Amino acid sequence: MTRTPGAVEGREGALAVFEAEGTSGPRFWGNGPGDRYGRHDHCYHKVLFCLAGSIVFHTDDGDVELGPGDRLDLPPHTAHGATVGPDGCECVEASR
Repeated sequence: MTRTPGAVEGREGALAVFEAEGTSGPRFWGNGPGDRYGRHDHCYHKVLFCLAGSIVFHTDDGDVELGPGDRLDLPPHTAHGATVGPDGCECVEASR
C-alpha cells in the first residue's frame, strides 16, 4: 500500500489522473463522521483519492490516514478496513 500526499486538487484533478493512467470505473462516495468499513480485500488494484475530510485505512502493516488531495494505491488482495474521520469524507476510486 502506498500513500501519496497532496497528489491532486479536487474532482477534476482526480479524474484527469484516472484518465491518464487508464483506470476503469471512477466512483465517487462519501461517509459520515466515524463510519467504519469492516476488514475486506479486492481482487484488483484500487486507486483512491480523498477529496474532502479524512479517512484512516487499517492494514496489517499499520494505519494510513488520508486527507484532502491524498492518494492511496492498494494492491490486489490487501486486507484492509477503514474509519472515517470526525468531519466525514468524500472520496473517489477506480481500479486497474
